[in-house]
Amino acid sequence: MSMADTIFINMCRDILENGTSTEGEKVRPHWQDGTPAYTVKKFGVVNRYDLSKEFPLLTLRRTALKSATDEMLWIWQQKSNNINDLHSHIWDEWADEDGSIGKAYGYQLGVKHQYKEGMFDQVDRVIYDLKHNPFSRRIMTNIYVHQDLHEMNLYPCAYSMTFNVTQKKGHEKLTLNAILNQRSQDILTANNWNVVQYSVLMHMLAQVCDMEVGELVHVIADAHIYDRHIPIIQELISREPLPVPTFWLNPDVKDFYEFTRNDVRVDNYETGEQIKDIPIAI
Repeated sequence: MSMADTIFINMCRDILENGTSTEGEKVRPHWQDGTPAYTVKKFGVVNRYDLSKEFPLLTLRRTALKSATDEMLWIWQQKSNNINDLHSHIWDEWADEDGSIGKAYGYQLGVKHQYKEGMFDQVDRVIYDLKHNPFSRRIMTNIYVHQDLHEMNLYPCAYSMTFNVTQKKGHEKLTLNAILNQRSQDILTANNWNVVQYSVLMHMLAQVCDMEVGELVHVIADAHIYDRHIPIIQELISREPLPVPTFWLNPDVKDFYEFTRNDVRVDNYETGEQIKDIPIAI
């Protein structure tokens, strides 16, 4: 059984058994038929993934590694807010007629700020500090910018990464760890997707900064399962987990801006049956 499967199953059981319901409350999300989309939720879920031991892909059902990587690179590498730069259509409903999602996600990472060393955007500053000042406790990003929220078509869900470097005993290379902060997460549609994205990001940053990859700690303020997803989740976590796949990252890439979605791969990835036509709350 993979670490990702174990964490996911235990988290879902905890939400279903010990969570609280928003039924009857005033909620923003709704189903396409106009019905309010209520949830069962837990506050303050914290999951830890040791990326040095295995890559956290669910085997209960398939997570599309290349598509998840493509979206992460769209935000972190291209620093784009236009869906026309994406290969998938997952953002289509949030885009305007020109394809823009407003001043959200990649837009914020591309904004340059003044530092004593010069002008950097948030991604370039992270890479600079990891290479030149790895034991700094100030290596982080934040895309939840209040002054721009009114110009975002969707407020950021995963909004902050804090990087922390350690030196393991007996290891020549430093170890890159990170905390992903997320204000809200739809567990069925987005949990493993986000975990996979930021695991890939950590592998890429560790490689270009000549480090080993360490722990990803995922903090979710509001971890929820939508009412119409409950039977799907119940069936999903009843499945038998399969063996852990093997993650591959192209070792020849040494510049973060040269990575593409084709530089990642998983071998021996066996999964349960894919779930189709999942209703999406909007």
